[in-house]
Amino acid sequence: MSLKVIILGGGVAGLSAAHELIKRGFKVEVYELKNIPGGKARSTSIPSANSQNKKPLPGEHGFRFFPRFYKHITATMKEIPFGKNKTVYDNLVQTTEIRIARFGKESLLLPARFPGSLKEIKRFIELNKNIDLGLTTEEQEYFGERIWQLMTSSYERRKHEYERMGWWEFVEASRFSENYKTLLAKGLTRTLVAAHAETVSTKTGGDIMLQLLFDIAKPGMSSDRILNGPTNDVWINPWLDHLTSKGLKYHYNSKVVEILTEKPDRVSGVVIEQDGIKKTVHGDYYIGALPVEVMVTLLNEGMLEIDPTLEYMKSLALNVSWMNGVQFYLTENIGINHGHTVYVDTPWALTSICQAQFWKDFDWSQYGDGKIKTILSIDVSDWFCPGIIYGKNASDCTPDEIIKECWEQVKKSLNVTGQVILKDEYLHHWNIDDSIENVVPKVNKEPLLVNNKNTWSLRPYSYTDISNFFLAADYVKTNTDLATMEGANEAARRAVNDILFVSKYKGSYCRIWNLHEPWYLSILRYKDRRRYAKGLPWNGKLPMGIGTLTKILRKIASLF
Repeated sequence: MSLKVIILGGGVAGLSAAHELIKRGFKVEVYELKNIPGGKARSTSIPSANSQNKKPLPGEHGFRFFPRFYKHITATMKEIPFGKNKTVYDNLVQTTEIRIARFGKESLLLPARFPGSLKEIKRFIELNKNIDLGLTTEEQEYFGERIWQLMTSSYERRKHEYERMGWWEFVEASRFSENYKTLLAKGLTRTLVAAHAETVSTKTGGDIMLQLLFDIAKPGMSSDRILNGPTNDVWINPWLDHLTSKGLKYHYNSKVVEILTEKPDRVSGVVIEQDGIKKTVHGDYYIGALPVEVMVTLLNEGMLEIDPTLEYMKSLALNVSWMNGVQFYLTENIGINHGHTVYVDTPWALTSICQAQFWKDFDWSQYGDGKIKTILSIDVSDWFCPGIIYGKNASDCTPDEIIKECWEQVKKSLNVTGQVILKDEYLHHWNIDDSIENVVPKVNKEPLLVNNKNTWSLRPYSYTDISNFFLAADYVKTNTDLATMEGANEAARRAVNDILFVSKYKGSYCRIWNLHEPWYLSILRYKDRRRYAKGLPWNGKLPMGIGTLTKILRKIASLF
């Protein structure tokens, strides 16, 4: 008889765990709080006036971004059928550019992939030749040195030394100009992981920055990929259909009320509430695939008595921030750039992408009232900084004020030097992620975990001392080390491997990848590992024999 696994939470982590278990013959039931699958990765349906029986407009919870260094989630996507002889992985499309937009100044346009031709190189040089970033030579060289230090530091130093150091401290932002702080110290952290440069771990921020740089420096695929349609249409729903066809039972509107334990060290059942009625569900194994701020509310005396280390999760759950989506539905298909735009001067740390250019098979005439030509999809990553119009934090604004602020901050970044990309008459409809409750001050029902310095030790492993209870969510200790779809999928794979081990499964385990770094830096990382083992600080001096190559690589690093 097949063993049964109960999974609490039906987002990317829960679906990933179900995916791996079902293909190995386990019976699986997933319990999801919402009436739509996908968790933080979901897209939603937004009704609009005068729709004339057309489909609701698509909305997004937040950032959709599949960097080249993602291995776990994309491996799963390659196993999900889509249409005829395709998989949902085929729905990923590559961007080519990253636009760095600034208030009242010309934008900087960067490649999102290694240039494919001399013509492409010349194009980027020509576009940026008159751009003044306002950075001194000293600032550029110093930041390049810090990137070089990250590239050549041993993994041991990163894990133990840089984990305890904030990014702001590592790049010494306080002693440099506002341009340095905005472009280099804050830009990465606020827009990528909704973190504050002063507190985010240098290990996490540095590792992810290196992965993105290595992605761009390697010929081939773009470092930035997105989906070619609404997330649930081209990924989540086909995934769920595939799993249910294999036997998955997926329960909506199911709130986890209590996790029951029995001596000496087991979960005996989980109390679920559906439509006001409580019931207890039972399985051989249980996986908690809930966000950390939800999971800690379920930790009870019985669980903590069996595994006291779970108590650390309560401190970890305090390290969350807000990163939520806003969509502008436009009547004109504007051209900003072929990829993401980062608005580095915006107080609310905005990023955006224009969808129509990537949604080639999407029939816009069938949605809303038929007038929409594209969606400018925006992420707001700082909800606690005063805006430029009302002088209020986003968290203290009404929905209309949030929209007005975002619109004006984007216009101030794009409509510069005589260009008018955004016009008020283009804005036909808008949407704010439904996780943001319409109260003042705002409540965010789905915040994002931020890897602040010195929090790695608070994060749990996928296994616990509760013999049949495991954790699969983006806060679990993983190689990815970032609250992302990739981290959630890796955590799910680890939890499944734990179940395979304790159940004495005889087949293959889930594959786990490490972050990849170029082989030619391994000698320098080895050199630093020996220094770290002796208690010595990092030293960027070049070892004999590889000086020429290293000087070239160091020069390349300074360009970033």
